Amino acid sequence: MSAESETDADAEAESETTVAQLFGKWDVTDIEYHDPSTERYITITPIAHTMGRHASKQFQKSEISIVERLINRLMQTGENTGKKQQTTRMVREAFDSIHAQTDENPIQILVAAVENSAPREETVRLKYGGISVPKAVDVAPQRRVDQALKFIAEGVYSASYKTSTDVDEALAQQLIGAANDDVQTYSVNQKEEKERVAAAAR
Repeated sequence: MSAESETDADAEAESETTVAQLFGKWDVTDIEYHDPSTERYITITPIAHTMGRHASKQFQKSEISIVERLINRLMQTGENTGKKQQTTRMVREAFDSIHAQTDENPIQILVAAVENSAPREETVRLKYGGISVPKAVDVAPQRRVDQALKFIAEGVYSASYKTSTDVDEALAQQLIGAANDDVQTYSVNQKEEKERVAAAAR
């Protein structure tokens, strides 16, 4: 192989490595999943902004990156609505903080946090005549991921709104706590509460 061919091969390999990294630094290829029910709904890609290409097709939200779904969920407040670049920067800084605190891949921490924050049971209300009765039901895997992202975003908002805590630091703490299955973390606490209410309604 000529020197020029070797250079081209090295450049191509380097390009592929760069493409496979989220924010240009986090590897997305060796992520471990511990919950087989939600694995197919937690998509990991190196793209953090798909410009809404999934929006026109039903049930395809799970095909975009879980990182972008987190960013979109964090934007769903009055102060951050539509601020995609600002929210993306906050998530990038939170990932840097997570790596500094845990020395682990922050995408792996995010996946573990989503798995630990996803409720397995919830309640619905059934009407018998004029009486409304709560009934425990299993949660679909896709809804489990939706609920986990919602709880994480709510936890970040409550920890950072009108406090001295920055959003990126609040997000880092929420994800680390949820990844460690810490019941003091808002998202894990909400999951436990939902499952407790469902257990009482069996």
